[in-house]
Amino acid sequence: MAETTKILLVMEYDGSRYHGFQWQDGPPSIQGEVEKALTKLTGEKRRVMSASRTDAGVHAKGQVVSFRTGSALSTHSFVGGLNYYLPADIAVKAAYRVDENFNVRREAVSREYSYYILNSPTRSPIREGFAYLVTGPLDIEAMNQACQALVGEHDFASFAGRNGAAVKSMVRRVFRAEVARDGELVIFNIAANSFLLHQVRNTVGALIRVGLGKMTLDEFHSILEAREPALAGPTAPACGLCLDRVNYPGPLENGDENL
Repeated sequence: MAETTKILLVMEYDGSRYHGFQWQDGPPSIQGEVEKALTKLTGEKRRVMSASRTDAGVHAKGQVVSFRTGSALSTHSFVGGLNYYLPADIAVKAAYRVDENFNVRREAVSREYSYYILNSPTRSPIREGFAYLVTGPLDIEAMNQACQALVGEHDFASFAGRNGAAVKSMVRRVFRAEVARDGELVIFNIAANSFLLHQVRNTVGALIRVGLGKMTLDEFHSILEAREPALAGPTAPACGLCLDRVNYPGPLENGDENL
C-alpha cells in the first residue's frame, strides 16, 4: 500500500446553501464539496473528517478538517489548489502536515461558537443570512446573569435537540458563556469541550426569552436542572451561528506548515 500522510485544513465557509458539514446522498454539503475538490486536485478519493459537524445553514470561520493523502503536494499547494476548485462560499485558510495518529475530533480540547442577533426594529438586507432579527429590546445584563449558570460541568440534556443522535452522556463542560452588544448586534459567545446537537441554538433561544423578559432567571435555572431533552428553546435559526475556532493542546503551527 502506498505511503500516506495526514493533512489538516483550517476552513471558512458560508453555510447558507449547504445541508450541514456532513456528506449526504443528494443535498449539497461542505464535506461533499471538499472531497470533490480533493479528487480534482490529487486524483484521489479521500474521506474528510471534521472537528465539529456544523448543522444545515451554520457558518464557520475556523472549522478544522483532516484527511490522508498519498500526494506529495506542499501544504501551500493544497491551500491554493483546493481554493481553485472549491465554490466561492468555501475557503481553505491554512494547511498543515500532522502526525498520522492525530485525530482532529478527539484531540480537540474545546470549540468556540458565536451567535449573532440583529437587535433592531427593522431588518437588514446586508446582515440577512448571518444574524437573527429580534425586534424587541434585549436586556443584556439579564442574559449574562443567565449565562453564569451555564459555566462549568453540567448535564445539558434540556438544551439538546429531541431528535439528536443518541450519546452516552449529556454532560459537557462550558468554559465561557457571555453576551455582548456592539451597536445593533448582540453577540453570544460560548466555549466548551464539545456540544450536543442544537445545544447552542437552543441556549440562544432561551437567552432571548430572558432578554425579552419572557423568562425569569429562576425559570432558566429550572430548565437546566430539569435535564429534559428539548425543554429549552425555541431553537434559534441556523443563520446566526458560526463556529469560530477549534482549540488543540499544542499549536497547529508545529505541523510543518511550510512543507
